[in-house]
Amino acid sequence: MIVQRTPIDGLLVIEPQAFEDERGYLVETWSRDRFRAAGLPTEFAQDNVSRSARGVLRGLHFQYGRPQGKLVTTPDGEVFDVAVDLRRASPTFGRWWGCTLSAANHRQLWIPPGFAHGFLVLSDHALVAYKCTEPYDPAAQGTILWNDPDIGIDWPEQPRLISPKDRAARPLRAVAEWLPAGR
Repeated sequence: MIVQRTPIDGLLVIEPQAFEDERGYLVETWSRDRFRAAGLPTEFAQDNVSRSARGVLRGLHFQYGRPQGKLVTTPDGEVFDVAVDLRRASPTFGRWWGCTLSAANHRQLWIPPGFAHGFLVLSDHALVAYKCTEPYDPAAQGTILWNDPDIGIDWPEQPRLISPKDRAARPLRAVAEWLPAGR
């Protein structure tokens, strides 16, 4: 397992080892011992899987009060996955970073608590699986506008389908005052 840092503190790309042959491949997506040795979380509260069609954009979602850390992977298809730093005390507050996660590259993105998360599907369909450090709390969910000009995410394609909730999201500056101050 290779762990790569990104320009945003705490946000990491994880490249697990893939064992490939003529049958396909096997990837160990999570190991308590390997994650512990790398200083990554070893306890998760829930797992989620979403399936989406090409051009679907989901996000930018976050949870306040009990923010979730997420270990994100794409076991089928390809997505452009994005995290936005919402930690008000962070020197990178409001900055985003993204990468392609796919079944072909086996990459994972570790998004620590205090970030918004979203993705755009680049393949005909994609499965996105993520482990969360805290349970989902619908009363504490927030959404930031996917195309907030103050954040300036450079999406690789225009989305084709965005949920009404995500289209109605507010810009970061409208929600910044009730975000956690943590770093």
